[in-house]
Amino acid sequence: MKIYEELKRRGFIYQETDSAAIESRLNQGGVTFYCGFDPTGSSLHVGHLLPIMAMRLLQRSGNIPTVLVGGATGAIGDPSGRSSARNMLTMEEVASNVEHLRAQLGRFITLAEGRAHFVNNFDWLGKLTLIDFLRDIGSKFSVNRMMTQESVKSRMENGLSYLEFSYSLLQAYDFYHLNRELGCELEIGGQDQWGNMVAGTELIRRMSNEEKQVYCLTIPLLINPATGQKFGKSIGGTSVWLDPERTSVFDYYQFWRNCDDAMVGDLLKKFAIDLPVEECENLAVCGNINRAKEILAYEATSMAHGAQAAAEAYLSAGTQFGFADPEKKISTSSAVFGLSCERADNYPEAEFESAPLDGEGWWIVKLLTGSGLCGSGGDARRMIQGNAVKLNGEKVTDVNFKLVRGMLKDGTALLQSGKKNFRKLVFK
Repeated sequence: MKIYEELKRRGFIYQETDSAAIESRLNQGGVTFYCGFDPTGSSLHVGHLLPIMAMRLLQRSGNIPTVLVGGATGAIGDPSGRSSARNMLTMEEVASNVEHLRAQLGRFITLAEGRAHFVNNFDWLGKLTLIDFLRDIGSKFSVNRMMTQESVKSRMENGLSYLEFSYSLLQAYDFYHLNRELGCELEIGGQDQWGNMVAGTELIRRMSNEEKQVYCLTIPLLINPATGQKFGKSIGGTSVWLDPERTSVFDYYQFWRNCDDAMVGDLLKKFAIDLPVEECENLAVCGNINRAKEILAYEATSMAHGAQAAAEAYLSAGTQFGFADPEKKISTSSAVFGLSCERADNYPEAEFESAPLDGEGWWIVKLLTGSGLCGSGGDARRMIQGNAVKLNGEKVTDVNFKLVRGMLKDGTALLQSGKKNFRKLVFK
């Protein structure tokens, strides 16, 4: 199957500037393309994964990704899809985030010499003077045209700073610079980026006196067909991060395992891209939705955290909640691993001071909030009163309950909130 057909079949194409030209160029291979990520935090989350999956597919077909992390634009913040301005970061914070994101993106995209480019737009935007930028770049854009962009229109009621208004010009200049220096001819991104991306194609044409043709392609939002809502990227209101220190591998696995039934087929095609698209389609209609979810969760977790970590998460979840296919256990339809199905206690851990165990004990509400299972004391109390909290498998119904040392098992305790959220409590 040619790459363009695969992108369409997996649902990665929403808008294109020239579909026939893009199809021809991508199918030939060797196209240098780019996608940008702003380092507004030290970790990406699952909301960033769609374009990363598209980049992985394109690289696998012989095209050359340019991974741009915006050390300059990250200091401003893209207004697209936002109702208010982002918090400003120091340049030191941005630089640190760039390095973290490089490491994370390297899990998905092969950054070896010649296979891809990794760039930071501070390297060129940081050298521009204001006068040169306004004369050479600002003169090529119409304010009236910029005002029609959705990212601008949606912010007019709440206010949009000139800083954010200029973001589109900076992103356009990124495309121009990458085209000039690396021969980049395609930009990909989420559908909310369309206005910024088209601005880049227009700038390149104007700067080259209409001689250069470049293209952009956007990826659609993921919509839950059962609810009509955008696909969630959080667990209990907390973002699902790629950094295992912020979202444990077990919780990451469970996020995918607990997806809505109506979305399994679409999620498999987009996030289990190491499986053939035909297999993803067959799994969605195989009649065993739980098995399909296990495979989705394993594939997505393996790509982000490695096969061993994904297998351990599978075993932990399967031991606790039961395996969808108890005969095959860890064997999926992709490839797999000959691991035994002994009990796996690879739950995410939370550390606490041990001293209170020998005194009044640890209050259950503090354990729930301190472990991250509940976001607030009120939330913890509601979970307890709703019979949704267990300690070492036993329900806790008293909001004044205290954990003391004699209740530990091998120096630890297993705390559960709801059906599928666990923390192994470690006392030091």
